[in-house]
Amino acid sequence: MMSRYFDSSQTEEITIYSENHSDQEPDYLAQLTRETWQKAINPRMLSGKEQGRLLSLFSKMIRPIKIIELGTYTGYSALCLAEGLRENGELITIDHNDELTWIQKKYFELSPFAHCIKTLNGDAMNALNTIDLDVDIAFIDADKVNYLNYYKKFRGHMRKGSWIIADNVLWSGKVIDPKAQDEETEAIRTFNEFVLNDRGVSKLMWPIRDGMTLIQIIQ
Repeated sequence: MMSRYFDSSQTEEITIYSENHSDQEPDYLAQLTRETWQKAINPRMLSGKEQGRLLSLFSKMIRPIKIIELGTYTGYSALCLAEGLRENGELITIDHNDELTWIQKKYFELSPFAHCIKTLNGDAMNALNTIDLDVDIAFIDADKVNYLNYYKKFRGHMRKGSWIIADNVLWSGKVIDPKAQDEETEAIRTFNEFVLNDRGVSKLMWPIRDGMTLIQIIQ
């Protein structure tokens, strides 16, 4: 029996239907989304409702004690991941841009998770050299050129059973465009191939929004 697929012209309606049959984001996240679109540069960098609910659900499944996020932006993904933290758990989020700390702080304090989120400003690799990387979840959403370096750094410290999540792995579709040869696209391609060939992990590249790869360390 052949599978039936919805007409591509119905994609927006299907998205709305799917969102209406999923958990709704907390009010403070909806407010954060609005203010990000009103006041921040490149608001498309926001994880958004669909991906945010996925990160939340994934974190609730893992029940992490410690999470490290690379790339805070306005704090949306950090707040989603924090929803699954165990009691006394901690999320450390790192970003080089200190111009958005005001909006991060505002919405962290509006949430129930201000006490368990720690923000660091500065170079991500330098920051990683100063903290314990034995974490349950590492979320990579920082500069694309260093994706592989971040991955290797976490792989060298994280234990079996822990998870790495990498965002933007489809890079607006440029990863399959032979004409796209800019530094960031090449870096994402290199990262994707390295993860594919890493036999010590299980991995799933998920074409949600700009692509997200879920990686579990198995050895």
